[in-house]
Amino acid sequence: MVRAVTVGLDGSRESLAAAEWGAREAELREAPLRLVNVWAPDGVVPQSMADRDGQRHWAERIPRRAQEELRGRHPGLDVTADQLVGWPREVLPEAAAESELLVLGSRGLSGVGRFLVGAVGQAVLAQTDRPVVFVRAPEHGHVPPDPRGPVLLGLDTTADALLEFAFDEARRRRTGLWIVHAWSLPPYFGYGMPSDSSLTADLTEKEATHLGEAVRPWRDTHPDVEVTEDSRRGRPEDLLADAARDHDAALVVVGRRIRRSPLGGRVGSVTYGVLHHVTAPVAVVSHS
Repeated sequence: MVRAVTVGLDGSRESLAAAEWGAREAELREAPLRLVNVWAPDGVVPQSMADRDGQRHWAERIPRRAQEELRGRHPGLDVTADQLVGWPREVLPEAAAESELLVLGSRGLSGVGRFLVGAVGQAVLAQTDRPVVFVRAPEHGHVPPDPRGPVLLGLDTTADALLEFAFDEARRRRTGLWIVHAWSLPPYFGYGMPSDSSLTADLTEKEATHLGEAVRPWRDTHPDVEVTEDSRRGRPEDLLADAARDHDAALVVVGRRIRRSPLGGRVGSVTYGVLHHVTAPVAVVSHS
């Protein structure tokens, strides 16, 4: 049985953009699309019965209206809409566990090219092992453009789940895969030691070789995907943001290492930076 692509929907422009992106992804995967709207439990927020009934009626319209619009733009797509009771940071990870992936909206911040993954998005991301995609709303309306650029992968590990997701996304879109590997000079360069051009050249060659070795098995099993390897020195979040802009990336893929802790999971500083500065949709893939 093919699992659904699930979208967290609250009626905002960002979540409606996420729903449109999710519909396109569901079509590529030949999977159903599930829209999930989360309603707070009764009695949590003190208010009159009339106010609560009015809000419930409005909330029930959100997934139903989105469902109708998506069916109109994507005839033949199986779209369902559910309203679940609870807190989004608890309910959405449960919905994600039953899905191929979860899609959420991200909100723009003041300043060019910066976006916010709110507390709910971060909590959901830290609590699920399923891929989570964050989509920002376009400047006008809520139907984002469908970019034809490559899938962009930020790679600092050879995790199979991360590579498999990126190659599969490129294959589905019939586009190329651009793999960015960022690396840094040894720490002692930060303590006043003079730069050695030959050492830098050796490190550049070594890192490029390691990247090629990590990617080669996936090239062999996905010969239909055109792959570009880009290994360079710099901050990974900066390199990914620049590459996504320069190549009009259709999707940016980054990893999140699963860490079991009594205090909960962590998003990671690089992933956090990418989510806040990359304007293309960003898929976060958990791996061990």
